[in-house]
Amino acid sequence: MDKKLFFGILFSLFTFLLNAQEPGTLQGKVISDSSEPLANVEIRLLNTSFQARTGVDGNFSFQEIPFGSYVMRIRKSGFSETIRNITVDSAITELEVILGSEGERLREVVVTAQKREEVIQEIPLSVTSLSAENIEQSQIQNVNDLTAISPNLYASDPGDRRTVTSIRGVVTTSYDPAIATYIDGVNQYNLDTYITQLFDIERIEVLRGPQGTLYGRNAMGGVINIITREPQNETTIFGEASLGNYSQQRYIAGIRTPLGEKLFFGAAGLYEEREGFYTNEFTGSSYDDQKNFSGNYYLKYLFSPTWNATLNLKHFTAENDGAFPLNMGVEAAFENPYTLNQNQLSTMKDNTFNTSLVIDHKGRNFNFSSQTAYQQNYRYYESPIDADFSPLDAVSIINDYGKDWNTVKVATQEFRFSSPSRSDKNLEWTAGTFMFYQESPVKQATHLGEDAALMGSEDTNYSLINTTESTGKGIAFFGQLNYQLTENIGAIAGLRYDHEYKKQSVLGEYQLDSDTEPLFEYQPDSTATASFNAFSPKVGLTYDLSEENLVFLTYSRGFRAGGLTPLSTDPTQPPLYEYKPEFSYNYEIGTKNSFLENKLLLNATVFYTEVTDVQVPTLVMPDGVIVTRNTGKLTSKGMEVELKALLATGLELGYDFGLTDAGYESLLVAQDAGEVNLEGNKQIYTPEITSMLALQYESSLGLNDNWEFSARTEWKYLGEHYFDLANNLRQEPYNLYHGNIGVSYRDFKLMLWSRNIFDKKYISYGYNFGAVHLGNPATYGVTLSFKI
Repeated sequence: MDKKLFFGILFSLFTFLLNAQEPGTLQGKVISDSSEPLANVEIRLLNTSFQARTGVDGNFSFQEIPFGSYVMRIRKSGFSETIRNITVDSAITELEVILGSEGERLREVVVTAQKREEVIQEIPLSVTSLSAENIEQSQIQNVNDLTAISPNLYASDPGDRRTVTSIRGVVTTSYDPAIATYIDGVNQYNLDTYITQLFDIERIEVLRGPQGTLYGRNAMGGVINIITREPQNETTIFGEASLGNYSQQRYIAGIRTPLGEKLFFGAAGLYEEREGFYTNEFTGSSYDDQKNFSGNYYLKYLFSPTWNATLNLKHFTAENDGAFPLNMGVEAAFENPYTLNQNQLSTMKDNTFNTSLVIDHKGRNFNFSSQTAYQQNYRYYESPIDADFSPLDAVSIINDYGKDWNTVKVATQEFRFSSPSRSDKNLEWTAGTFMFYQESPVKQATHLGEDAALMGSEDTNYSLINTTESTGKGIAFFGQLNYQLTENIGAIAGLRYDHEYKKQSVLGEYQLDSDTEPLFEYQPDSTATASFNAFSPKVGLTYDLSEENLVFLTYSRGFRAGGLTPLSTDPTQPPLYEYKPEFSYNYEIGTKNSFLENKLLLNATVFYTEVTDVQVPTLVMPDGVIVTRNTGKLTSKGMEVELKALLATGLELGYDFGLTDAGYESLLVAQDAGEVNLEGNKQIYTPEITSMLALQYESSLGLNDNWEFSARTEWKYLGEHYFDLANNLRQEPYNLYHGNIGVSYRDFKLMLWSRNIFDKKYISYGYNFGAVHLGNPATYGVTLSFKI
């Protein structure tokens, strides 16, 4: 290369870097649409450390801002949130912001779906965002309440407080989920370790389609991002008390406050209890009585204007007197709903602890984040739990062997770098690495009692004790960039590489009730290992028809981790069998549109998904152990529509529609020591249609601004769906109706609410051996809340 050219390029680069460091001042004023200055308005430059609040004169100022383009978020309670694109290119940049009254336009939503703050209508991704207000309005109290809130989303409780989730026909069918859940950026490793109760929430994001590039393992169907509130630089005290039928009680209390200029603290607690929805005819009392306590605690420290650290602690303790309220068969469930007959009475206890430390840097040349997390869950039955679901002394499960067993432990670490907010808007990038280590020691006994002969056992009064010790570890490297090719056309490119290693040991022992030690080993102590590698690419194109209209086309790949099968009492299902990862390939075209000055939003997506090496689960009873095999191929195709409209001041309409046609092109499953071909059968836990229509109204009713009236009604429709691969357990289409009315005065609000108003009976979960769990009956109550 010519020396003059080389030094010319070097000088240009040096000059560019110097200019990039050049700082300026951004100052301005926020006023109402009646030209009155607004105090205490929160102003943030997204993806930076710059944030401030206006004074009594409505003025704000940011110093030492590097020249560049930024996205500014302006919000204040009682006013419409506003997003502004600004450019700082001189020593002093001034602007004026006018905030309209709340209810005059739809809210502009900011999400972190692509691990950076972005306006939801501007990103090429099928994502639904629920704000704290949406969650309160819809009375969403746990993850299972999210069904149909987002198109093609189905969530259900199998009877033990876990959550099984389906998006676009990609379904969680084992303890390794197919839909990844993140809470405050922490990957919830499996169904045991994450807390499903929702309180003190900032927002929930539902990402549809494979998210393997940025999120990795077990995000092959999508991601549910749950973000709780962070402490702020002003003191807020809040609380809530709810009472309802079935002796429902729900209490929330919390505080967020500064502890000086650099240290901030937040704490929130939730206590719930209720009687069971079921009645146990064997005892004549309620079954599935529940009570739980959850806590969420924050400490945030500002080292400097660009560096901060946040420590988060979460815990969940629960008692369930009568887990797995199930009926054998659909006819029995509907003939005598919410009634069962079981002689083995037990309390299931859950203890979950999650903690994370995030160190965050918002720099001039790049942003950096380190997240270190630890999760632990200890779940056990205080006494044997009924496994034959009848009054017989036939089969029960024992797993109370002390804390050294049945305790899942997971440690994760993520380092992430991304482009700063002020960078060249033609290029945005994110890159990083993720690591994890997991331990899962499981010890469980299947006990056969006096009536075991009725279940086909030759012996009685003995236990088969299965011990499984598994560890796993993995590392991943990922990167994604968005590049603006022309003024209107953009490109997306991303890639992730995951490597995992698993080790598992099993031991099976036979023990008579009269003996203190096992008589013999029916499965000698054995060990196996397995390793897996996966690439998760993503590519796409975007086209901006205008500032309010976006079209995107993407291809993405996701995967669910492989593993080793556990030990069961079924000799036809040998342990330590290696099954491969399951992969999904998703193609979609979508459009996002804003009309009438953000009073009408219309988003639509068409998708086609293929899933290969399908992990088909077999639930081995009476152990309750899932044995997984790779067999079959699944295709899923459909469409999604999301519409929001401001019909009048304070009156908002929302409509979500999802259509999914998911079926198996090939599927061989084990049956009666042979195989049966289920080609053409429909996917499980996948309603053909999900639909939700909601109307939300808020108004002062002509009174002063201290008073506000609100009302909401929801109509959910779920199409036909199945719960077993043979498609014998079928739920026909049904409708659900929810609603509430409320009145607030200053900082206090009183709400009357009801879910499943017309007491519709429907199956929410089914097992392949024929047992079913009904959805919750009609519930209603009153909630009093305050925030000061």
